Amino acid sequence: MRAETIRAWLDERMAINSLAEAARHKEIPLHRQTVWYYFGGVTLFLFTVQVVTGILLLLYYRPSAENAFESVQFIMTEVKFGWLIRSVHSWSANLMIATLFIHMFSVYFLRAYRPPREMTWLSGVLLLFIAIGFGFSGYLLPWNKLAFFATKVGTEIAGVVPLVGRPVLRFLRGGDDVTGGTLTRFFGFHVAVLPAMATALITIHVLLVQLHGMSVPARYDEKSVKRMKFFPNFFLRDLIGWILAIGVLAALAALFPWELGEKADPFAPAPAGIKPEWYFIFMFQTLKFIPAKILIFDGEVIGILAFGLCGLLLFLVPFLDKSPVHPKRRLIFNLCGVLALLYIAVMTIVGYLT
Repeated sequence: MRAETIRAWLDERMAINSLAEAARHKEIPLHRQTVWYYFGGVTLFLFTVQVVTGILLLLYYRPSAENAFESVQFIMTEVKFGWLIRSVHSWSANLMIATLFIHMFSVYFLRAYRPPREMTWLSGVLLLFIAIGFGFSGYLLPWNKLAFFATKVGTEIAGVVPLVGRPVLRFLRGGDDVTGGTLTRFFGFHVAVLPAMATALITIHVLLVQLHGMSVPARYDEKSVKRMKFFPNFFLRDLIGWILAIGVLAALAALFPWELGEKADPFAPAPAGIKPEWYFIFMFQTLKFIPAKILIFDGEVIGILAFGLCGLLLFLVPFLDKSPVHPKRRLIFNLCGVLALLYIAVMTIVGYLT
């Protein structure tokens, strides 16, 4: 009786019964490509892992050039299971970006951005950029040698953009050079600004998915396609994906713990063969291959502007492909997607081999 009273009290204030009823009636399309739907849930789960492990690390981390490296060292050597929490945090960040890429490309190839889901696509692309921002800002926080010089190179690349490059560089660094002020600024981005933006966009993205439902691929008739209940059928399958993600994370964190390296020394020379994180490698390698001068233009500037144009086109995909299905147009869009995937994969492999 008491449990029923508590449930009634909560339902009156939080509409629990209404939410449960909506979950019971929600249905998910069932077809050969249904497996791609689960990557959105896995990405959200990995973001949750990031939040939980990040909060635990935040209890001991000190964001200053004098103490950052030592605080991470203390976490890894003195705090019980601190090395494991840091490894899980680092590996989950990389896996989250990987599943986010898979989710985005699956949405692209399934044309799940078709009306009325344009805003869902836009919020998803923004989340991809924010996830990359998480990776870039978090990379510097251990204040080790590799992170210091990688951040220096990354911000210098942003600084060559015409007109806005110099102000962007000073905004990112908090000055002209990478210093303790840069570390403090990146810490603010990583634990306050980006999480707030990500939380807002995730809320919008999930609400839009609930509003419009899962998209059915264009090759299927939406009325005749089979469907399964969200709860418990789809939810339990999603749960299996989360359990598998936990298993992969645990294995990676235990077998390949994240190394700390040497403390950053701004006066030391840059280490040989310095490379950014894997999701930046294809851009980094492309800029290395571009000639210093293309006609009268700086080759690096042209490369950065080209990547900026690609980012803009990514936003505009729903508006460039809004007409009814046309074989030639669909072939062009599929070819562009395949070429983009191959280019990212090949340049990443070349970047690691050279």
